[in-house]
Amino acid sequence: MSARVKICGLSRPEDIDGAVECGADALGLVFYGPSPRSVSVEQAAELAKRVPAFVSVVGLFVNPTQQDVEAVLDNVPLDLLQFHGDESAAFCASFGRRWIKAIRVREAGQIEAAFSEFRNASGLLVDAWDPDRYGGTGKSFSWDLIPDHRPLPIILAGGLSSDNVFAAVEQVKPWAVDVSGGVEQGKGIKDIQKISHFIKEVHRVCKTD
Repeated sequence: MSARVKICGLSRPEDIDGAVECGADALGLVFYGPSPRSVSVEQAAELAKRVPAFVSVVGLFVNPTQQDVEAVLDNVPLDLLQFHGDESAAFCASFGRRWIKAIRVREAGQIEAAFSEFRNASGLLVDAWDPDRYGGTGKSFSWDLIPDHRPLPIILAGGLSSDNVFAAVEQVKPWAVDVSGGVEQGKGIKDIQKISHFIKEVHRVCKTD
């Protein structure tokens, strides 16, 4: 079975349309002001209207307040919440929605501890560590730190592009892969050809197994 593909950091209608056309399984909208890929609630509501059935809309948050998340949920039909900061498991679960937790990996045992701490999540997203940034770093990390025993689905992120995603999926065998900068022509501006090539590389792994 091929890994699912999430394209994150979409901010333009044409990028939503292109990602859907290329076969993305999920689309990520960033609600984090410091990010160059951030969208307003109003923008997100309009973008979400373009997403057809059976393609998931994921809202990404970094250390939000309860009110921040609720303001988005009141206006944007999110299918899944993604918490990319230092949120507790109790906070992530407090909205009555399915959620995934991102962790920034830098040492052995960190992923195993997160499996336990965030055991009620719908998945664990593993990304590269950066002391100053919560994701979107364009960096990868040692995939050898990802354990074979996985109580939760693993979503692989961090420095992925069409150049390395085949090897990543073949080695890690994640439930899904998450890409943002690796399919861009500029910060927050997606490149549809790169998205197409990326998704084709993910699906190629399944064909060669």
